Amino acid sequence: MAKSKYDVIYKDLKRKIETDEFVYQELLPSENLLIQTYNCSRNTVRRAIGRLVADGYVQSLQGKGVRNIYRPIEQSAFTLGEIESFRESALRNGQIPKTKVLLFVEMSVDERLSNCCGFPLGSEIYYIQRLHYLDGIPLIINHNYFLKEFTHGLTKEIAEESIYEYLEQILHMTIVNSRRIMTVEKITEIDEKCLKLNAEDYNCMAVVSSFTYNSQGVMFEYTQSRHHPNYFRFHDNAVRTQTYNKKYV
Repeated sequence: MAKSKYDVIYKDLKRKIETDEFVYQELLPSENLLIQTYNCSRNTVRRAIGRLVADGYVQSLQGKGVRNIYRPIEQSAFTLGEIESFRESALRNGQIPKTKVLLFVEMSVDERLSNCCGFPLGSEIYYIQRLHYLDGIPLIINHNYFLKEFTHGLTKEIAEESIYEYLEQILHMTIVNSRRIMTVEKITEIDEKCLKLNAEDYNCMAVVSSFTYNSQGVMFEYTQSRHHPNYFRFHDNAVRTQTYNKKYV
């Protein structure tokens, strides 16, 4: 599926910000210059800028322009942020990713799994258990559940490379959004063994449960990611909504 013009502009501006082509705290080129550079409409530029604002890369200053406020995050850990595969995040940050498939099976959704993740009872799914390494360190155990109807053809080999690349490039799926729930849970024997955790030093870990949807509004993936306690970091950009009454300021 062809990418929209504003998405192409957004990614190019994001790259220039991340590589310091646009200097921290300085203003980006003017709106008119961006329109000329990308040969697009004013609304297209504003959509791209709006997305950068939402992601915490820039700040719009009324009457002045758009300021670069991006600061890189120290990448000694796996940082959870936008919808991005483990491989994409690692390569973007100059790190070496490796994925080992521990288990790959096809199964039907039972009542317990249906209640847990919301897949229809009896649906055919792939269950994949993967161990992710970053620069040689085992960081995450992923328990992936994919609806076969929308992810047909998955293999162990694909799972060791990039499932999202396969879904987007081969099956032409559009991945739209992911609802995430973060909890702290006790470590299991599998966690202890695969992530090389000492139960005497660690008794809990960060767990991220993700419910991911495609452009048809179908939840095609449920994943539980269990993170090494020393290497987990969550990154977000929060915007305060001005709903207070000015008379109390």
